[in-house]
Amino acid sequence: MFGIPVPSVRPPAVAEKVADGWMLLDVRTDDEWADGRIAGAVHIPMDELMGRMDEVGDRVVCVCAVGARSGRVAEYLNAQGYEAVNLEGGIYAWADAGLPIET
Repeated sequence: MFGIPVPSVRPPAVAEKVADGWMLLDVRTDDEWADGRIAGAVHIPMDELMGRMDEVGDRVVCVCAVGARSGRVAEYLNAQGYEAVNLEGGIYAWADAGLPIET
């Protein structure tokens, strides 16, 4: 979209970001969200983001299934002046790392 590299964070580093006040933003669909999510994440589907920007924090860890959509969202947020990183590998990498998923 903007050609600027998107910073990413691996699953084990997410807890530290959240502890430092970063928002965990899940941009998956409603059905994906219903199947399981990371505790404490805020759900704003990617297609609703533009109309809900007032709900987005200044520093954001973006999450989707595998990291593609959330990478685009992180790129967009960074271009808008936010500080955003992408969860590398998405929620699948999170689960593969043995981290908890809530339903």
